[in-house]
Amino acid sequence: MTEGDPNRSADGRLAVPETFDAHADAAGRPDVRATDWLRERAEPDWTAATDGRFVRELGSGAIDDEVFRRYLVQDYAFVGELASLIGYAIGDAPTIESKRRLTDFLGTLTSEEDDYFERSFDALGVPETDRSDPELTEVTRAFGDLLGRAAREGGYAESLAAFVPAEWVYLTWARNVEERRNPSKFYLAEWVELHASDEFASFVGWLRAELDREVNALSARRQRRIDRLFGRTVELEAAFFEVAYEG
Repeated sequence: MTEGDPNRSADGRLAVPETFDAHADAAGRPDVRATDWLRERAEPDWTAATDGRFVRELGSGAIDDEVFRRYLVQDYAFVGELASLIGYAIGDAPTIESKRRLTDFLGTLTSEEDDYFERSFDALGVPETDRSDPELTEVTRAFGDLLGRAAREGGYAESLAAFVPAEWVYLTWARNVEERRNPSKFYLAEWVELHASDEFASFVGWLRAELDREVNALSARRQRRIDRLFGRTVELEAAFFEVAYEG
């Protein structure tokens, strides 16, 4: 390829078409998935989010407690926004089965995961004010704004466009970490286990299939909107990990 090649982006990566229909035509394969197209479009942020410094240090157990503490406080605040997004998705979901799967996950998010946060906060000495009313970083606020707009200003596809990458990123890094070695501290090890489990992988697989189906039925204009939401979510995931180092 030569300099200025239209088939490559500015960083030298092969360009990915702006709509899934164009991507599928270029691939020439009937089995190409919309979520794979979205993930490819989200590079290099996808790699930064799934294999960056935070993830590597978490997996090895080398991450500083204060860094993880800052991250966990912000993530707990983010969970509230995510729960609201899921609520909108439940309302917009096209089938009873879809509503049931989303409702079951929302129950897990507000029970088992909440218990993990409380025990981890106790171990890390997080005061009550930081649990209930923390000072949010700009990244956390931007994430909350994105989820709110995806839910309120779109439909089921838009909610999934933010929800799917938020969960898929976690499954990907957790599975990568699990293959290396697990950290010894319970609040690190359990965080990996929660997101590397077969149950969570099954749910993410189902979410991807839901978004695949939705994107296949969308106009080119809405496909581009889904792409922007998905890509912005991945960008914020990568930034969310990095901001924990800023003290």
